[in-house]
Amino acid sequence: MIIKYAIREVCIYSDKKTVLLIANRLRGVMKILFFCLITITLNTPLYSKVLAADSKNSPHVNSEAVILMEEKTGRVLYEKNADLNMYPASLTKVATAIYAIEKGNLDDIVSVTKNARYVDGTRVYLEEGEKVPLKKLVQGLLINSGNDAGVAIAEHLDSSEKAFATNLNKYMRGIGLQDTNFENPHGLFNPEHTTTARDLAKVTQYAMKNEKFREIFGTKELKWKGEAWETTLFNHHKLMRERPYEGVTGGKTGYVDQSGQTLITTATREGMSVIAVILKGQTQAVSYNDTIELLDYAFKGFKVIDIPKGKEFKTNNNTFVTEANKSFPISKNEKVREDITDAGVLEIRNQNQALIASFQLNKAKKPETIEGRQKEKQDEGLNPKKYSYYHIVSLLLGISILCFFFRFRRNKRRFKKFR
Repeated sequence: MIIKYAIREVCIYSDKKTVLLIANRLRGVMKILFFCLITITLNTPLYSKVLAADSKNSPHVNSEAVILMEEKTGRVLYEKNADLNMYPASLTKVATAIYAIEKGNLDDIVSVTKNARYVDGTRVYLEEGEKVPLKKLVQGLLINSGNDAGVAIAEHLDSSEKAFATNLNKYMRGIGLQDTNFENPHGLFNPEHTTTARDLAKVTQYAMKNEKFREIFGTKELKWKGEAWETTLFNHHKLMRERPYEGVTGGKTGYVDQSGQTLITTATREGMSVIAVILKGQTQAVSYNDTIELLDYAFKGFKVIDIPKGKEFKTNNNTFVTEANKSFPISKNEKVREDITDAGVLEIRNQNQALIASFQLNKAKKPETIEGRQKEKQDEGLNPKKYSYYHIVSLLLGISILCFFFRFRRNKRRFKKFR
C-alpha cells in the first residue's frame, strides 16, 4: 500500500520521464530485496528433519478398546476407544504389583489369611497361616495371576481389601490416572471396578521404570514351592512362550465374562519400547492377533530419533543443555522440529504442530572466560529464533522504502525548482 501511494504521488507531481526513472529504480530495489531473501533462505540452517518412509497403513484391530504407546515419551502411536470405561479383569494386577513394590518391603514375611485362601479364580494355592515373602506373592500375582496372592498383598499392606482399594486409587491418581476406580487387588468382577486402555498404558509405563517390576513382569517361568503346591509357574502370556514374538519383554493376561479377553504387552526393538493394551477382545486369538498387529505397526512404521547428551539449545539470553541422551519416536514420513521455550522445555513437534515429546532441560553454566563470552554473543547473533525470516525481510523492506522516499522527495524538489 505504501509503495502504491508513493507511485500515485509521483504521477501527480512529476512528468512522464520522472515516473519512468523512479519506476526503474523501484524495480531495481525489489530485485535486490528478492536476491537478499533467496540468500537468507539458502544460508539459514534448517531445524527440521524429513524422514521418508510409508506409515500410512493403520493397524486393523477388532477388540473394543486398544492403545499403543511408546514407553519412554508416552507418545500414543495408535488408539481406539482408549478413554472408554471398561472392565480390566486381571490387568488390575499390574497396578497392585507396582503399588506393593513401591509401598511395601519385598523382604517382609506375609501371613496368609483365610480370606486369601478361599478367594475365587486363579490361584497359587496359598494355605491359611502360610508365611510367604512379599516378593514371592508379587511373583505369583504377575506370573500365575494368583488372586490369593493379591488378597494377601492387600491385607498385608492396608489391613483389608477395602482400605487397600482406597489407597490404591489415591496412588493411581498420584501417577496421573484420571479414569480409574479399583475395588479390589485382583480384578474379579465388580461393576464399579473400571478403568481405560489409556490409564492401563500409563500405569504400565510408570511401572516399567522400576527395575524390580520389570524383572518380575518379564519372567517366563519360576520354580514355586509352597506348603500346598510345588510346581513351575509359567507366564500365561502366549507371546512370551507358545507364540513367541521377537522383542516381547513382558505381559499380563486377564479374563472375566464381563471384560472379555484383556491383554497388556511390552516389547522392544532397535531402541524403541512400546506398550500395547487390549480390552474386550472377543476371543483369545483375537486379542493376540490385535496385539501383533499393533506391534508390527510400531516397529515397521516408526523409528527412534536420538538427541545426544550435551546438545545446547538457546532462547533469548539463556542456554539450555541435555544432561543425558534423549530419544523420541516418529513415523518414518514425519517432519520434526525442535523448539525450546523460555522455561527450558524442549518441545518436539511434527509438521502439523502436534506435540511428539517434551523434555525439561537444565540451564547451562555461563562461560567464565572472555573467549567463551564472545562465542556466546556470536551464537546469540546467529539464533534463528531471535532473527527470523520475517524480521530480516521486514528490516530490508523498511530500508528500501526509506531510500525510495528520500530519493523521491529530493527529485520532487528538483522538478518544482525547474517548473
